[in-house]
Amino acid sequence: MLTGFLDLPWWGYVVTTLVLTHITIASVTIFLHRHQAHRALDLHPIPSHFFRFWLWLTTGQVTKEWASIHRKHHAKCETIDDPHSPQILGIKKVLLEGYELYKAESRNQETLTRYGHGTPDDWLERNVYSKHPSWGIMIMLIIDVLLFGPIGLTIWAVQMAWIPVTAAGIINGAGHYWGYRNYQCADASTNLMPWGILIGGEELHNNHHAYATSAKLSTKPYEFDIGWLYIRTLQSFGLAKAKNLAPQLRLDNTKKVCDADTLHAVITHRYEVLAKYAKSLQQTYRDEIAQLKLAKADFGKVDMRRIKHWLHLDHADLSEQEKSKLSLVTQASEKIHLAYTLRQELAAIWQRSTATKEQLVKELEDWCHRAESSGIEALQQFSLRLRCYA
Repeated sequence: MLTGFLDLPWWGYVVTTLVLTHITIASVTIFLHRHQAHRALDLHPIPSHFFRFWLWLTTGQVTKEWASIHRKHHAKCETIDDPHSPQILGIKKVLLEGYELYKAESRNQETLTRYGHGTPDDWLERNVYSKHPSWGIMIMLIIDVLLFGPIGLTIWAVQMAWIPVTAAGIINGAGHYWGYRNYQCADASTNLMPWGILIGGEELHNNHHAYATSAKLSTKPYEFDIGWLYIRTLQSFGLAKAKNLAPQLRLDNTKKVCDADTLHAVITHRYEVLAKYAKSLQQTYRDEIAQLKLAKADFGKVDMRRIKHWLHLDHADLSEQEKSKLSLVTQASEKIHLAYTLRQELAAIWQRSTATKEQLVKELEDWCHRAESSGIEALQQFSLRLRCYA
């Protein structure tokens, strides 16, 4: 039986494949994503070039293309110009055809010109990596077969499929469709799970969209970002330096009134503020909708599950039909109407670019007073906590 230079037990080949694909994942999240696309960290030339070389071998990836497409995704997120939004294209298409969507966008020269600034442009990039992306994956095929024999073909196939499935499919698809949200961003990004290990931390996709330039993707105590662990390890050897991290919320429980610091903290943490607002009002909305159902309120073909979702969105993000259906419910329940109105007014505070700081502080204080006198316990508790932002 033909074997390669390495003769391993069956589990040895499995472990080897997982290690090789994990190096690729680490290269994507550290080099392509956090370093190149978002400039969240600086990398020493040694790890920077290793990651670029490894991605050439295992993906044939052109750095400028990846960074350009990802930057456009953030700039045009969940619009018809987003290269891979499941909200626009459908979850099935992005999950199953994510790689094809990526390749189609990589041929858009306007995307590369507008969003590809600052990516590598040295001799190796121009004459090897970008010019001959298929050479790397062919070299990887030869290496796998020489090292492992015929089973090397299977290992190579898994390596080639890893990024198209995990990044182009799962992150771009499921990461904008299923999961939990720490932050009420304008897009539909979600965290797939709180432990970012298999996909290098990219599982924490909602956190990333809230703070795109943060080198660390975990933000809650129960979350783990293995990509950040690798970055910290590189930092300890002087091979990397994080430039930006997500701001950490501080609370001052002695504060009773809103001031400039409260305003600054609320604006800085606005996505988290809206997420906590949504979570705080969930039970109130649930109870009120249950009461409307008991009262046999006639809302036609209104789907109450959609109503609960729309209540947590900006009014401007709803279609005219959605606004009309939502209006039927808000008119039928005074509590839902008040809670929804206050949610819109709270979001409007940081959207007013022409108001002075003093005016915004007064608006925030007035908002808290209205929330606390609303008679809705969830709103009262939320407002008292908001005053403590420091």
